[in-house]
Amino acid sequence: MTDVAATSERIDRLLGELSGTGPEAAALAEELVHTLLEFYGAGLARIVESAGQDLVAKLAEDEHVAGLLVLHDLHPRSTAQRVDEALESVRPYLGSHAGDVELLGIDPDGVLRLALRGSCDGCPSSTVTAKNAIEQAVRAAAPELTGVVVEGAVPEQTGPGGRPLLPVVDCPAETG
Repeated sequence: MTDVAATSERIDRLLGELSGTGPEAAALAEELVHTLLEFYGAGLARIVESAGQDLVAKLAEDEHVAGLLVLHDLHPRSTAQRVDEALESVRPYLGSHAGDVELLGIDPDGVLRLALRGSCDGCPSSTVTAKNAIEQAVRAAAPELTGVVVEGAVPEQTGPGGRPLLPVVDCPAETG
């Protein structure tokens, strides 16, 4: 099975190498990639049209197929719907820490805006793990997003080598 992320990285690397051969070769390579994407996208659109909603929804459950459907703007569920589903999947984890997340919106540039609520809001150690869980779920569900901004998230501090540090602070005690 093809690794989608590895294939994407390989395409980027190859285009980067071609850009080193001169601007004309790089422009031709990019035109070739865009032409192939248009060609395959048109074929995929015909398949989606013929397959019907139920089959397309079932196919969209596969990560690779879902990525292709998103790439060609053919996914049966909107970005907001997929983000909502991803947030629902992390809510039990957040709830176990007396927290929640609220979808504030997606701006025209594709940046998702969220807000942490409950104990996760303002507690650095909770925030780091909650933010990571949220971002991982959201990026898997909606790879077309250009960014994720989580309000209430305490900025990560970095240590040697740029690695994130988990701050040691007192967080509000959980009650219950």
